[in-house]
Amino acid sequence: MNIDLLAVGQKMPGWVAQGYQEFARRLPAECTLRLTELAAGKRGKNADVQRIVRDEGERMLAAIPKSVLVVALDVGGRSWSTEQLAQRLEGWMGEGRGVALLVGGPEGLAQRCIERAELRWSLSPLTLPHPLVRIVVAEQLYRAWSILNNHPYHRG
Repeated sequence: MNIDLLAVGQKMPGWVAQGYQEFARRLPAECTLRLTELAAGKRGKNADVQRIVRDEGERMLAAIPKSVLVVALDVGGRSWSTEQLAQRLEGWMGEGRGVALLVGGPEGLAQRCIERAELRWSLSPLTLPHPLVRIVVAEQLYRAWSILNNHPYHRG
């Protein structure tokens, strides 16, 4: 099963790429995590932020692979414990269907992306920097996989 992490923003600091890769590479081939970075719209003093978010959303929708379960990472979504995420991951793997996780830019996801999603997942009621979300998602997916496989990484 492939998990596609579609995230607005490119040219992340080295610590972001390193943190993400650390956990993405630990996942086995049957649960591959792939990152697709989408260009962020140019934000300036008089930028039309609504149009920028809408354009980012259109690029994101176009990047979603066919026939996957779409999950929007959104503060308005439901929080899952690590154990609940493990249960979801087990179900996703059992379905044999890929998953696309959508991460918006600084202002969040476009409304059309939220509407396209079958699930909405909130990592936290805190506002997290979008680069950090990549690392948190990769780590939690690896932790969920480790729970399912009795791997010693999770000592919850």
